[in-house]
Parts: sequence; C-alpha cells; structure tokens
Amino acid sequence: MADLKTEIERRRTFAIISHPDAGKTTLTEKFLLYGGAIALAGSVKGKKTAKHAVSDWMEIEKQRGISVTSSVMQFNYEGYCINILDTPGHQDFSEDTYRTLMAADSAVMVIDASKGVENQTRKLFKVCLLRDIPIFTFINKMDREARDPFDLMEEIENELGIKTYPINWPIGCGKEFKGVYDRHKKEIISFTANNGQHEVEKMEVDINDPRLETLIGEQHRQTLVDDIELLDGASYDFDMDAIRHGKLSPVFFGSALTNFGVEPFLEDFLKMTTPPLPRDSSEGEVDPFSKDFSAFVFKIQANMNKAHRDRIAFMRICSGRFDKNMEVAHIQGGKNLKLSQPQQIMAQDREIIDEAYAGDIIGVFDPGIFSIGDTISVPSKKFEFAGIPTFAPEHFARIRQKDTLKRKQFVKGTTQIAQEGAIQIFQEPFKGMEEVIVGVVGTLQFDVLEYRLKNEYNVDIIMERLAYQYIRWIENKDIDIKQLNLSSDTKVVQDFKGRFLLLFTDSWNINWALDKNKGLILSEFGR
Repeated sequence: MADLKTEIERRRTFAIISHPDAGKTTLTEKFLLYGGAIALAGSVKGKKTAKHAVSDWMEIEKQRGISVTSSVMQFNYEGYCINILDTPGHQDFSEDTYRTLMAADSAVMVIDASKGVENQTRKLFKVCLLRDIPIFTFINKMDREARDPFDLMEEIENELGIKTYPINWPIGCGKEFKGVYDRHKKEIISFTANNGQHEVEKMEVDINDPRLETLIGEQHRQTLVDDIELLDGASYDFDMDAIRHGKLSPVFFGSALTNFGVEPFLEDFLKMTTPPLPRDSSEGEVDPFSKDFSAFVFKIQANMNKAHRDRIAFMRICSGRFDKNMEVAHIQGGKNLKLSQPQQIMAQDREIIDEAYAGDIIGVFDPGIFSIGDTISVPSKKFEFAGIPTFAPEHFARIRQKDTLKRKQFVKGTTQIAQEGAIQIFQEPFKGMEEVIVGVVGTLQFDVLEYRLKNEYNVDIIMERLAYQYIRWIENKDIDIKQLNLSSDTKVVQDFKGRFLLLFTDSWNINWALDKNKGLILSEFGR
C-alpha cells in the first residue's frame, strides 16, 4: 500500500485559464505529450480532419473548434502526479470555469503575446484572487508578431493588480524569434521550430559565450543585454511566499504550437507550485494529509457516453485516500453509500481506479443524487465544505417541447442539464413545468442546450428569448410573494430548489422593487 504522505506530496492539481484563442488547449496537449499520455498533439484548429483536440470531447466542440466543457486529465511526469483541469475557453461558459477553479490548487494563465490581457482573462483572474491561489503566467505565441514584453508585463500588473517576475525573457518575436534567456540559469535557449513534435531542438548557451552573436545576431544580443540589465535593476524580487499567495506571478514566454518553452515551463512550475492545499469547512480547515477521506462535487456531466446514458459526478478529493469499495457519507443526502464505478478521465477515455489521493479528481456514476457543492466524507466525520456560489445568469428564454408527447424527456433533459450547472431553470410559482424559463451566462449556452436536448434526449424545443437582463435571489425567509409591489415588467420565479427570485429588465426596476418593498433583501448569488 502506497505511503499516504508521499502520494499526496507528489500531487499537483491546477487549472488552465485564458481568453478564447490564446492557445490554452494547445498548451494542455503539449503537457500531455510530455507525460506520455498522448503520442501526437491534435491541432484544435484542424477540426475538419479526424484529429480533434484530445481535451475537447463533446460533438459541438469538435464542430465549432472551441472548448465548452471543462475536461479533466491526469498524467505522471518526473515523479509528479498531475491533474489538469482544462477550463472552457469560450466566455459564455465562464460559470463552469468558476466552479472548476474551486477544485484547483493553482492556475496557469495563458496570454496571447499580441493581444495581452483580454476580457475573459480579467474575469477568471478575479476568481483566482478570491481563492488566494498561485497564478503562473505563460505568454504564448512568441513565434508570431508580439507586443513589447515590457508593455505586456506592465499591462498584467496594471490590469490585474498582481506583481510579475519573468523567469525567462524572449529574444525577438515572429520570424525573428530566436529563443529565450533563462534568468536563473543565465543561459540562452535558442529556438528552432520542428512542427510541434515531442521536443523543439534547443541549444543552451551562456550569455557571455562568444557563439551567442552568431546564434542570435548582434542586434538581438545587444537588446537582450540591455533588457536583462533593466530587469535585474527594476523588476520585483523573486519571492516564493508572494507566489504561493497569488501576489506575484512568475512569467514565462514561449510558443505552445511549436512546443518551444513548454517543457522548461512545466518543470519550473512543478517545483514552484504546492501539493494539495487545506480546505475550509463547517468544522474549520481540513488537512489534506489527514487519513480521513473527504471530497466535494464541483461538476456534473450527463451523457459523456451516449451509448450508456450516464451521469458522472466529478469530485475533488480534499483529504486522505479513496479506496474503490469504501463506504462514504453523502452529507447533503444524509446517507451512507459506495461510490459506483470510480474512474479517472482523460477527455472521453476513462479508467476504473482502485485508489486515489488528496488532490486527485475522480468521476463517479451519479444516479441523480449529487448536486454541485455536495460534500462526501468518511461516515465518522460530518461536516460540509464551503459551498460553491451560483452565479447570476444574464440571458433568459422561455422554452417548451414541440411534441407534447415528449413531456417526460423534456423535463428529464432540462433538469439534468440544469443539475450540471450549464444552465439554470426557473418556473413561475404555482405553475407546473409546462414551460420553463432558462437562464444562462452567455448566449452560446442556448445553442448547446437546444443541441443537447435534440441529440441526447430526442426533444425538439421552441425557444422564445426574453428581455430580462438581471436576476436577484430573495433572501427574506418569511416574505409573502403575492404581497410584493413590483413594476409590470418584473417577474417572480422559483429555481429548482424552491427559492424565490425576481427577473428584471433593467436596473431601474431593481431600485423600484427595493424602494417600494421596505426590508426586501436581494442577492446576486444563490447560496
């Protein structure tokens, strides 16, 4: 039996975040390449071929060339056991990303060297700050035309409010990209593209080596010497404690597509990031090295295998060791149970496992009993991990099934997809589910909902977009909904937990509701 402490210490669990198209999925695949998990990286862009990105598994992702679900991948590399949470790159799926970040111990932020900090990066970064987790920056696409690296560093610091420390420094960009200078080793790693196979040819040369001028040219050599002098004099000090608390971000430059700088980044990252971190719970902090198993559900995905019509609950193990046949307590359900078909997942490929440790992500068969945020523990411990908030949707539509005979499939489909957290469903109080109101964070989720109901549940729907833009949960426990004084274009709805909410067309109506109903308490988050 493996030593518990040793196994947990070698775990690294991190999420990769970025704005769409910054190269996140490509970087993920190069990591898998180094871990021997795949033999050839599939380009995300080449969607018309059979070579789809390994971490994109849903059919609609393959058609559109985007990631719209979080993938979970595990591989071993140089003694480490690595769990990567590859988050959706599309901004319409930011809510899935928020939840995934709750399961990570650190984050890798991928930034496009020509575009810098973009909207989605800002949103996701804020969630990382709330978690107080280390954030590592990979500035990608240096083999294309890029902005001045000093400008990029300044933008990261100003836009995101985090200090930066470049671990390496680029020499040129685009056609003139010659490689990077490693500030710790004081060596140049020169760049020669080789079509993205396992390794780029690299030559390590000391900055004072006379061969350097021949390798990168006199102009690049002089620019590099000037840049390094400026960096050494003006940049922040390397501070491991500041990195661990998300106050200082180590920055790496490279090119995921050509595979340059990826392996040095992975090696440095693994040395700097931490084993699994303690988690807050109703009983205080839970120590990952405790012998008592505990976990929480951060994602539910239905129909990953269409042939089996299954639902998988993804759990982040927070402490101890999981064994396949152990009995556990489902805290919110109030029952003891055995987790069925425990597996680790590599995109759509799965492997049944016998054991897993704190830091690992496991998928278990869900017969419909789990919800996002649920706590699982050994039966002798009864506590709950801090909940995952429900984020307010920004777009709304009324939907109903075309064929009235498919009522059962319609209810099942909308309910199951809502339980995954991709959409939120509401209904008007005192009415059945003849039709439901769907709320989403981004409009692409409407397309995915329609696609999945058709392909997974065989239900065609009629969808009518609604003008509401804001939603607020009513916090008052003893309020009489029928007595509320509301404007004519404000709607009262209930979520599937039975909580009352208000839908508003604009912020003026929110102020009206608060002004006309003294003592009314509204919240942007459902807890």
